[in-house]
Amino acid sequence: MGPTIGLVLKGNAPEALISLAVAQRAVPNAVFLVEAQGHHSLSPLPKGVEAVDPATIEREAELILVLGGDGTLIHAASILQNKIVPILGVNLGHIGFLTDVTRDELEEMLPRALNGELPYVDRLRLDVAVCRGSEILIAGRVLNDAVVNQLGLARIAQYRISFGEELVTTLRADGVIIATPTGSTAYSMAAGGSILTPGLNGVAITPICAHALTQRPLVVSPDKPITVALESDSDVMASFDGQSGHEVRQGDVMTVRAAPIPTRLYSSPKRYYFQTLRAKLRWGED
Repeated sequence: MGPTIGLVLKGNAPEALISLAVAQRAVPNAVFLVEAQGHHSLSPLPKGVEAVDPATIEREAELILVLGGDGTLIHAASILQNKIVPILGVNLGHIGFLTDVTRDELEEMLPRALNGELPYVDRLRLDVAVCRGSEILIAGRVLNDAVVNQLGLARIAQYRISFGEELVTTLRADGVIIATPTGSTAYSMAAGGSILTPGLNGVAITPICAHALTQRPLVVSPDKPITVALESDSDVMASFDGQSGHEVRQGDVMTVRAAPIPTRLYSSPKRYYFQTLRAKLRWGED
């Protein structure tokens, strides 16, 4: 019996099928498990690929191979709710900040990943819930961020942010981003938040278009829950990793805690984090 590899592909991408053929050549005795339903399913199934439910992938795979971009990798992480399975991301997208391995490196890196020979970082995840009184409206485990922000041309909203039992601030803004170090280079960075290195044990709280010059981004330890309460009668949406969302009303509270299960990401030993930061996000350029 060969290794069992979970496979998450970028939907409707011919280059993903080409890369799959490379992976099968690199590990000819492997069994690849792909989701039977949804955007990342395959039809017809290539030889050596089995269609299963996400729980089976989590239970049986010893490695997750992602062929796509950062969004594809975030979806792959969502499959692994209760178990650490390392992820090898091969970039078929535009930026590919999380999918660190190039297509040309796949044939070399896949066997090394299966042998545990590649460097990795365990990425902090967050457990997030939005509640209306005692009712949970939406809950999930995120790799990037949880966001509350206004819809369309809605009036500026007011939020009450707490860290544990302590009030942090009352904020008038278009929204608030609670981001992991992984998510610090996504929406949070675009909103002016700090970049957190991947292994850092911290959470970024970033206002979106705050209505005061004194409201600045903040980084806190994940050892206490962060709560964001909507205090104004505003049209607001909560979203998790940009993949699911729910309307938020006055009095609703979003609570964010460190998740007990991180996401383990393999990387190429041929490059380093700050090299990737400079190359893909042009960090530090004039």
